[in-house]
Amino acid sequence: MLLKTMVHKKQDLTTVTESNTLKEALQILESSGFRCIPILDESNQTFLGNIYKMHIYRHQANEGDMNLPVTHLLKNATKFIHVNSSFFQVFFTIKELPYIAVLDEDNYFYGILTHSSLLNMLSQSWNVDKGSYVLTIASTGKQGDLANITKIISKYSNIASCITLDIDKDEFIRRTLITLASNTSKQTLDTIISRLENKDFKVVEIENLINDK
Repeated sequence: MLLKTMVHKKQDLTTVTESNTLKEALQILESSGFRCIPILDESNQTFLGNIYKMHIYRHQANEGDMNLPVTHLLKNATKFIHVNSSFFQVFFTIKELPYIAVLDEDNYFYGILTHSSLLNMLSQSWNVDKGSYVLTIASTGKQGDLANITKIISKYSNIASCITLDIDKDEFIRRTLITLASNTSKQTLDTIISRLENKDFKVVEIENLINDK
């Protein structure tokens, strides 16, 4: 499945186990350069949570016992997804985390999905390398709008990608970002814009990918 291809697998990661001390965890974090790493159980199979460098530093600055187990400062114990989770679940769960833990079908730790991997996937879906112009089109969001927009555009150009925004933000406005195929000319672009606006779809922004490459 697609999510599995984006995950950094357990065997390639820096982790600690529940028996490691805070002192040992800090040494591992400093040598790895990561700001947080997963905590696993002694079997190295079960995800327990994350340990953050900043929390250990704060604990140390307050003269806390550095020989306490790493689980003393465990965070994000419930922040995980499964390899078969939907992308909607991924987006809602990862939020401000540097990564989200991924569990396999047996609830064992499989790896992590990072923000950078997720952003890379989104940039690929944008299809900027194969596009010419990105149109931001405003519509009312009523049934059939997307079908009508794509029908108009496809008469003149292939559609390289399509992303719809503002689904939950405003009941009356939807923004649809459509990337036109790389061989779309400026004349064809102008025709598409004219046809869209004749049907009461407002093109609020045009990004020229050709000039940006």
